[in-house]
Amino acid sequence: MEHEISVSPEEISLPESWQRLPMIAGAIGLISLIASFMMGYGSKQFSFSYLTGFVYWLTLVLGGLFFVLLHYLARSGWSVVVRRLAEHVSGTLPLFVVLFIPVVLGMHDLYHWTHADAVAHDPLLQHKAPYLNETFFFIRAAFYFAVWILVSMYFRRQSTRQDESGDPGITKVLQTRSAPGMVFFAITLFFASFDWLMSLEPHWFSTIFGVYIFAGCVVSIFAFLILLVLQLKGSGALTHIVSWEHFHDMGKLLFGFVVFWAYIGFSQFMLIWYANIPEETFWFEMRWEEPNWRMASIFLAVGHFVVPFFFLITQWVKRQRLTLTLAALWMLFMHYVDIYWLVMPTLHHEAFHISLLDFTCWLGIGGLFLAVLGTLMQRGALIPVKDPRLQESLAFENP
Repeated sequence: MEHEISVSPEEISLPESWQRLPMIAGAIGLISLIASFMMGYGSKQFSFSYLTGFVYWLTLVLGGLFFVLLHYLARSGWSVVVRRLAEHVSGTLPLFVVLFIPVVLGMHDLYHWTHADAVAHDPLLQHKAPYLNETFFFIRAAFYFAVWILVSMYFRRQSTRQDESGDPGITKVLQTRSAPGMVFFAITLFFASFDWLMSLEPHWFSTIFGVYIFAGCVVSIFAFLILLVLQLKGSGALTHIVSWEHFHDMGKLLFGFVVFWAYIGFSQFMLIWYANIPEETFWFEMRWEEPNWRMASIFLAVGHFVVPFFFLITQWVKRQRLTLTLAALWMLFMHYVDIYWLVMPTLHHEAFHISLLDFTCWLGIGGLFLAVLGTLMQRGALIPVKDPRLQESLAFENP
């Protein structure tokens, strides 16, 4: 019988130095959002800056939900020690229902199809009106959030309940239910990306757009988990629990989805370029004809794929604290550039423009997210202490 690895209570609890995180992050978030409202509420710039920040943090959180579902669906053993952190990340989803309110209030600034006079003079918008109308938009948004919250809460509650009961049957049930959960996750994510991002330009369409957003979700969550675990280890938590073997695997997954993001992005561009249909090509023309947007497009391609590809391809980068931290921070930054590139040309299609509201909205939503995340992390162990495969995860080594 293999020797059982023990964990100390100090290693699986939020470090004392982190106890004020929720209060500090929440204060920063509230101050930033209040400043954003005071500076720009009611303006188109505020609506677009807010949507960019909202989508950035929401996609990261949805990436956390995907990670949890994938863990159970793949019957993964190595990822047990980091799964609880992903459960906490997805547990912040109720906050985003509240944070969605400013998006609703700014709909007429964001979405051209909400203007009755525009629809009256546009045959294509009239054709899409059964889907692109405000009532159905609200119904769909309510459904998306309901699915995400119910799935995330169910998996998180069952996981924490296992910490008390130690019932291995809970894991088997969650493995079985992860499959329908993944189906609902995929459908809602894809349609939400169509509704909240693609419909910013209602004349444009891409059947692969939802997969592109999904790729960004996964890149951002692995970058965030790497950074979060590194910081926790630096503060004394998870010291002998999460090893460089785990970081190596998370680094490999980050690398893999960087490549997947590039593959999907290029596939979308190449097919539209090859077909050369005006109804499709104008979306990319907006991001290429104006010199500054062209530079942003080139920077996105190089920064989101070329640089991390050659940086993360080597093994030693994924096993060093400094290099892995730099990689995670860079990918989180590039994820924002990606969302900005998707949203802002609709508002500033004639010239690239950066506003202070872009930063304050991002910081405000991010601060509130970290406040809720910190609160959830305070309420229990940082790992699933009675998961039946915990010992396997603690002893994990790459082949």
